[in-house]
Amino acid sequence: MNSNQIQRKLDDIFTMAPSLKEIILSDDSLNVKRRKFRSVLSNQLLATFDDDPSIPPLEWVLTRDAIRVFRMVLSSRSEKLAGYSFLKYINDLLHHPDLAGLPAPSTGFFRELEHLLRGIMGKTGVYSDKIPTFIKYEGKKAARLRSADLSRMARTVDRFVDRYPCGLDEAVIGQRRLNTHRILKHFKATDGQWDDWKWQLAHTIGDADLLASLVKITDEEHGAVASANAHNLPFGITPYYLSLMDNETSRNRDYAIRAQVIPSLYNVSKTVELRKDETFSQDFMLERNTSPIDGITRRYPKIVILKPFLTCPQICVYCQRNWEVEGIHSSQAALSEEKLERAVQWIADVPEISEVLITGGDPLMLSDATIRKLLLRLSKIQHVERIRIGTRSLVTLPQRITDTLVRDISRFHVPGKREILIITHFEHPYEVTPQAMEATQKFRRAGISVYNQLVYTFYNSRKFEAVALRKKLRSIGVSPYYTFSTKGKEETDDFRVPIARLLQEQKEDARLVPGSVRTDETVFNVPGLGKNYLRADQHHDVISILPDGRRVLEFHPWEKKLSLVDTYIYTDVSIHDYLKRLRAGGENLSHYKTIWYYY
Repeated sequence: MNSNQIQRKLDDIFTMAPSLKEIILSDDSLNVKRRKFRSVLSNQLLATFDDDPSIPPLEWVLTRDAIRVFRMVLSSRSEKLAGYSFLKYINDLLHHPDLAGLPAPSTGFFRELEHLLRGIMGKTGVYSDKIPTFIKYEGKKAARLRSADLSRMARTVDRFVDRYPCGLDEAVIGQRRLNTHRILKHFKATDGQWDDWKWQLAHTIGDADLLASLVKITDEEHGAVASANAHNLPFGITPYYLSLMDNETSRNRDYAIRAQVIPSLYNVSKTVELRKDETFSQDFMLERNTSPIDGITRRYPKIVILKPFLTCPQICVYCQRNWEVEGIHSSQAALSEEKLERAVQWIADVPEISEVLITGGDPLMLSDATIRKLLLRLSKIQHVERIRIGTRSLVTLPQRITDTLVRDISRFHVPGKREILIITHFEHPYEVTPQAMEATQKFRRAGISVYNQLVYTFYNSRKFEAVALRKKLRSIGVSPYYTFSTKGKEETDDFRVPIARLLQEQKEDARLVPGSVRTDETVFNVPGLGKNYLRADQHHDVISILPDGRRVLEFHPWEKKLSLVDTYIYTDVSIHDYLKRLRAGGENLSHYKTIWYYY
């Protein structure tokens, strides 16, 4: 797109906001334009609160939000934080004919600007002009009409949810029996061995050729795994989790399963590139700044993370701790007895800590005896009231949840004195299997609650896809706990989803199901600081929109109004690019049209 085309495009977009167009096209200085923009926005905001008849009902909410964002973007403070001026960029595009030295605006940039102005002018088109019929009536007639509307909404939810396959579907169970027999035949193993978690670990699939001999994979998948092997990047899949993959390469149903454990070529090449850069740290969460002693991470006043084991039965591609996770069979994965004892003693010496999260890696890879010993040591610390165990074994290795293990853990669950919780990671209903359900129920029968932390990625972000997961989790005894925004780690860009989509999912999709199903909290984990609750607008602000269409956000720490701590600046995924990926996957983008108005 040349300069004339860019200027015509901007001219067309600003036509919907004539007062702003007049200002931006004038010969005034940039600072004068900034002041005039603010004046117009303030007047528009006052008009919305004065019930401007030109703005339809409820559009005023979107107008208010859009004006707030635009005013934030215009501020000098936001420009300093973002290292870039949104207003100056637009002004330069319109007033400098050659555009020399300016990055070209992307389609995503134009789309963001267009929707921002639509919001400001109350012209989003989100709402139908047709007023619901029940509003015209009262009493039983209104109630019956309203009930009919609600039933239509419910049927919409069901149509979407039914799109997503589940591991409890009879046809899927039957297919996975065949997968299991195929894998057992390759290893010349028995059903009894399949049910033995130690056999599963011993036969973890760790290289590209073995993977290809057990399930059909594409050349790209083979190449990515082979490259990971060549560069000593941790890779591994349990035979059980491999049996959840369809023996075909279309990824029609098992896309989320494969994406969990088979890295993309981009992921491998970017990880290798970053590891060569001696100035770059893959410790995205800055745990080095919150670890007072080996094996301990502390971000909050009352809870501490204890990491006794730094690998898992299989490696997730987007792992938060990929910078320190060892290979599955690494002898370095377990914290030494001396370091573990010092870590536990550190907890004992800090009486303010009431809760311990044992994670890693997956601590259930430790032996039963080691787990018993660790829980016994922690249970003797009087101020420890709750112990969480973070594990994905229920999903990736349910055979590990033996009767003996559950009995050993439940000994330390003493109602009224000390609680034991299991925190796990189901990512898609295709992972919800009879085996995972039975593993969950073993804990539930022992009085131990199981909670799920969903990492919201591209592979579970379609309309009502997370709803489908939550519904199935509740049915097997798992309570939705957190939904995490994917991290801004460069090597996992394939997984990232705009924060606007996560907000849209929570405020639209999840809102249409009972509260018992949507008990999770949406969070963004701020590096070095901790969880930012996305549902609360006062915890983050959009402060800029870059030429490539990405929003820049400022996240406020959880300590806000409690202690003076700095904020965190984050560059999000382009909404336009995300929607392009959805459309390429067959999604109808009209189902996502409100995404632009979530900030």
